[in-house]
Amino acid sequence: MSNLLVTESVSKYFGDFCALNKASIQVPKGSIFGLLGPNGAGKTTLIRIINQITIPDEGQVFLDGKPLQPEDIQHIGYLPEERGLYKSMKVGEQALYLAQLKGMNKAEAKKRLKYWFEKLEIGDWWNKKIQELSKGMAQKIQFIVTVLHQPKLLIFDEPFSGFDPINANLIKDEILKLRDEGATVIFSTHRMESVEELCDHIALIHK
Repeated sequence: MSNLLVTESVSKYFGDFCALNKASIQVPKGSIFGLLGPNGAGKTTLIRIINQITIPDEGQVFLDGKPLQPEDIQHIGYLPEERGLYKSMKVGEQALYLAQLKGMNKAEAKKRLKYWFEKLEIGDWWNKKIQELSKGMAQKIQFIVTVLHQPKLLIFDEPFSGFDPINANLIKDEILKLRDEGATVIFSTHRMESVEELCDHIALIHK
């Protein structure tokens, strides 16, 4: 089985503090890969490097066998733990805007958004403002925006925080379906039961 994502001896320092110390992982194509460790272990730092939000001080990242390039961002979907939607913008308008940032044209984005909004039973939220939604509702919007452009690599950082058990199961089922359709998923969490249920492979990370 070939790997979609490989990190080789990736390190990151903030001043004298070593946030990540020579982290090497191999994420096989079409699998769910758990990144498991306590809070503060360096999971989010590694994810931010894969997303090119921060640059590693040492080491290299490869996507599909090639060194990671700025344009690779369109092949990655990232759901951060700290959610970032514009609160006073309408749901539909915002989802369209974020889809176009990922390189989708407006007509295609609208079509796919309609599909997902119906699938997750949120069709009547289109004209609501983000600030009118509960945390769990806003989570659903972020999930849709993450998967909408059908990226090769999906990265979910603590995706179930803010969800009640019913919606957590709904999102869990969708993540498994995405994998079955060929997506590769990195799933970062400190919850062991989520990892046992979902992951094909794991890496443990600590300090």
